[in-house]
Amino acid sequence: MTQLNELKGTFTLDPSHSEIGFVTRHAMVTKVRGSFSDFSGTATVDGANPSTSSLEVTIQAASISTRNEDRDNHVRSGDFLDVETYPTITFKATDFAVADETVTVTGDLTIHGVTKSIAIPFEFTGEAKDPFGNTRVGFEGSATVNRSDFGLTWNAALETGGFLVADKVVLEFEVSAIKA
Repeated sequence: MTQLNELKGTFTLDPSHSEIGFVTRHAMVTKVRGSFSDFSGTATVDGANPSTSSLEVTIQAASISTRNEDRDNHVRSGDFLDVETYPTITFKATDFAVADETVTVTGDLTIHGVTKSIAIPFEFTGEAKDPFGNTRVGFEGSATVNRSDFGLTWNAALETGGFLVADKVVLEFEVSAIKA
């Protein structure tokens, strides 16, 4: 089995076998999950020399799905993502740190026109040759952000106290990428 420090090459994100999603609290009592269906990304990886690696991901903000059309339309509106003004969410890596089978990718996340640096620890889940002859790699990771840091401040007070939408959002990544 390939170890993370042996991984080398250029990889393209496979959206049909990957998920970029999120989880946040709703009405202070339950969690709402969502994901994006339209995204692309490329990484150039050198596990033995991570400082030479690169990663860029672009998400089409309008492709959000929380399995509720009314909620999705509200999140696309000016109250939240404002997809007419800010059609993409982007991430561009600025640093890579490898420890065992985990790579922590630090980079610039831009949502709603605001850029913040975040660190995402990714577990390397392996490399395999698929039935079509492609070399695939897998990674899983998550990071927590505050949506207010990105100017996403719309909310509604609850009669019982608290707010309708939590500020804390957990970003979740299940990644399959194909070697070029």
